[in-house]
Amino acid sequence: MGMPRRTRRGGQWRLTRTAAALLALGLLAAACGGGDDGGGGTGQGGGEAKKVGLVFDVGGRGDLGFNDSAYKGLTEAKQELGNIESKDLSPNQDGSNRKELVDGLVDEGYGLVIGVGFAFSEDVAKAAQENPDASFAVVDGFGCTAKNMRCLGFKEQEGSFLVGVAAALKTKSNVVGFVGGQKGDLIGRFQAGYEAGVEWANKNKGKNVKVVSDYAGTTVQAFTDPAKGRELAIKQIGEGADVLYHAAGATGNGMIDVCREKQKYAIGVDLDQSLSTKNPENRKWILTSMLKRVDNSVKKSIKDYDNGTFAGGVEALGLKEGGVDYAKNQYNTALLGDIPQTLDQVKQQIIDGQISVPDKPTS
Repeated sequence: MGMPRRTRRGGQWRLTRTAAALLALGLLAAACGGGDDGGGGTGQGGGEAKKVGLVFDVGGRGDLGFNDSAYKGLTEAKQELGNIESKDLSPNQDGSNRKELVDGLVDEGYGLVIGVGFAFSEDVAKAAQENPDASFAVVDGFGCTAKNMRCLGFKEQEGSFLVGVAAALKTKSNVVGFVGGQKGDLIGRFQAGYEAGVEWANKNKGKNVKVVSDYAGTTVQAFTDPAKGRELAIKQIGEGADVLYHAAGATGNGMIDVCREKQKYAIGVDLDQSLSTKNPENRKWILTSMLKRVDNSVKKSIKDYDNGTFAGGVEALGLKEGGVDYAKNQYNTALLGDIPQTLDQVKQQIIDGQISVPDKPTS
């Protein structure tokens, strides 16, 4: 067994509770003349298990989207590596205890702690500074300047471009909708790509489609309000929209329910929502989903931590890197018809640099 792990808080070194307890047990064993003559290691094959902690965004596990995708990455990494010990936690409703949860995992000896959502960025940056021996990652994070802090970014605008094209090709009313969660630069990338995809179809496929856009709010609670999602969906359908795309977390589940009730088409986000939905009837109306492969990004960070190659900085994953895409499955094949032929061509053009996708909306 190696030396007890130490963390640094407020410029002072201290032992974690776990390490302190282990040290005390070791001193007691030495005083009694005992010892471990069999060698250390708790994992398979004599290797000690790596401890990975995951703290969800508000809404927690079971949101059928962003958080669940991160959890999928964690579980797949555990299955593939076999030597990962994990713990996942959810913050309170307003997210005010994020730092407390991150600190608690570090204190328990979790060597990699991942925060799901940009709201963790400042708290994790502080934790990374206070605990230079631990590693940290933030999905959609910013301010990753420490060598032990990684921002897991995505080119959401590229995947949103594809579903914007799909919406424009599917609509019969020539009005499509966008429902965003918290208004800001991050969700703005979804809106920008979606609008640009619609505009591409207008120019290249002889369409004349209008986009109506609304946001659920200006705080992180905008991602946890299905009732607001319902309200905005009803509003947009009243304005003529017959295909609605959301980038709103659990709020978007309310939008999808309204689309089913009103028999309009929905476009999901993050996970393939026609597979993750709890109501099978929704599948008849989910045209596709913009896949944001949070699972791949989380899994990659865990593998890097496991093999000793984890480093700080920023990763931005787009279509080329497999970070975003659109969903095709047995439920939406008939709904999409021949649309994937166009989407796959456009996808390759984006990868090849022939199409440049904006990351800021025009409105």
